[in-house]
Amino acid sequence: MRILIIGGTRFIGPAVVARLSAMGHQVIVFHRGESEAELPPGVRHLHGDRQRLGEFMEEFRRLAPDVVLDMVPFTQRDAQVVVATFLGVARRLVALSSQDVYRAYGRFHGTEPGPPEPVPLAEDAPLRGRLYPYRGSGRGLDDYEKILVERAAIGDGLLPGTVLRLPMVYGERDYQRRLSLELKRMDDGRPAILLEERFARWRWTRGYVENAAAAIALAVSDERATGRVYNVGEAEALSYADWVRAIGQVAGWTGEVRVVSDGRLPPQLRPPAGDYQQHLVADTSRIRQELGYIEPVPRYEALRRTIEWERAHRPDWNPRLFDYAAEDAVLAELARGVH
Repeated sequence: MRILIIGGTRFIGPAVVARLSAMGHQVIVFHRGESEAELPPGVRHLHGDRQRLGEFMEEFRRLAPDVVLDMVPFTQRDAQVVVATFLGVARRLVALSSQDVYRAYGRFHGTEPGPPEPVPLAEDAPLRGRLYPYRGSGRGLDDYEKILVERAAIGDGLLPGTVLRLPMVYGERDYQRRLSLELKRMDDGRPAILLEERFARWRWTRGYVENAAAAIALAVSDERATGRVYNVGEAEALSYADWVRAIGQVAGWTGEVRVVSDGRLPPQLRPPAGDYQQHLVADTSRIRQELGYIEPVPRYEALRRTIEWERAHRPDWNPRLFDYAAEDAVLAELARGVH
């Protein structure tokens, strides 16, 4: 197959490109050229801005891709332009979405009224009623909305499409550094990592980058995915405490996870704001049953690779994120029996 990828040079993209190339597909990557990842030989680069796709119509028609994979459709307009551009040019579109489309995410962030949603969340679970979840946050994501991306990508059926709802993805090249805060504490020899009780029990679906790439490549290459929406992620969502323990085991950490009562920690040691009674666990059985998806990399090996990369690419963290004196004070009180 001839596959045109929009984006694909930052975090998840290089793993997807490598897998599709290894499967024998012809891959063309359309990107701005700002991050030239090491991609397999034979992969063609086409430099351009996705906001100006129309300027490349002749080139796209000449390439005649079988499938277009959009790695970075953030807004409704992003998806609409892709559909309009490749209608009559490509046979199929695969668009990456997020599990933040579910109403449970609104419950977690306090933007959707009501009790916690039951989990796991299947693909037909209720979606958020309030659009634009990050508008006004100052993060440059005012028009970000994956619900509208999904509607544009597969809603009208003009260009047959597939949507993949990704989880929290970790691994090599992760610019959000999902493991770094815990790993730094471990590598600094901290005797314990403190977690408040509700946060310690909280579960969130995760996925290793190579495993997410395998799911994406499968959906791109298997026409049975046409017209379908799939959750992607690990079959078992660990609690946050067990997630930290798993990192520690692989990292060779000899400390322990100490769980304290909610509100026990000083403000600077508490978890980010959120309703941790609302778990964010996705049901990923559909892609396994319909397409035969199986993670190629087990969790232990995924963590080993991620930790190795993190240790080789340590970020410059703000020291205020690591208040070890405050942690020691809490640990001392716990040792004295003060709860």
